[in-house]
This record gives sequence, structure tokens and C-alpha cells, in this order.
Amino acid sequence: MKRHSDTKKGALTGPSQRQLRAGELIRHALVEILREEELADEALTGVSVTVSEVRMSPDLKHAICFVEPLGAGLTGEDTTEVIKGLNRVSKFLRGRLGRSIDMKFTPDLKFIHDESFGTAAYMDKLFLDPRVQQDTRRLSDVVDDEDEA
Repeated sequence: MKRHSDTKKGALTGPSQRQLRAGELIRHALVEILREEELADEALTGVSVTVSEVRMSPDLKHAICFVEPLGAGLTGEDTTEVIKGLNRVSKFLRGRLGRSIDMKFTPDLKFIHDESFGTAAYMDKLFLDPRVQQDTRRLSDVVDDEDEA
């Protein structure tokens, strides 16, 4: 049975199936905890939080949780405060998490703002630009002409 020698030295590999499964388990449990619990931190009062992804360390003892705070009128500064608030209550969340999942170790939690939502909004804005739409129409016309030939 071959182990790690299957990959080239220094080659980057993605997370294992075990890490992905554990990350999804943690994500689902965190969503339920955040939905049900009243957190004592001021920055988290009246704010909904979307947990978009949880990345686990190879030993499953550390979890990086990518979150997006939701709420009317949240500014970048407010978002930063929400993330700081989540990191302040991470030990409480870890305790609740330990009761709701069946893992040997309950991982330490670190919360980070998920920038992919902002990137998606920026991409949408780009695709709505008339110059970009003109280019995509030209490209689709070329593809259609090749298909007809």
C-alpha cells in the first residue's frame, strides 16, 4: 500500500475527503447553533450570519470558518466588528459544537470574512457593462458561425 509517495514532492494537493466531510459537518452544526442561540456579544445582536465554508486542518483540530454577515445597512466596519465578535465567542460556540457533533476532537474555530460574495457582485457588475456585453455577443456570433460551417 502506497502512502504519500504517490504525490510529487512539493506538489500542492487539495483537502482530503475526510477534511471535506468534517468541514461540512461542522458547517451544518454551526448554522444550527447560530440560528438557535442568542450570543452575548454586542456586535452580534440582530445580525444574521451565513457560514459559507469551513476548512479543516489535516489533523481536524482547527477549523477556519468563512462567514458573511447579513443585515440591512451593514458597512465594512460593521462586518469587521461582527467577525471580531464571532471570534470572541468562538470558545462558547466550540462548546456547543462539541455537544452536537460526533467527532473525537472538537476543533478550534477561527472566523474569517468570506470575500467571494463581494467578488461575485463585482463580476455581475462587469457582465452588465455594455462594452463587455458587446464583446460577449461578438464571441457568441463567432462560435455560432463556426457551428454552422
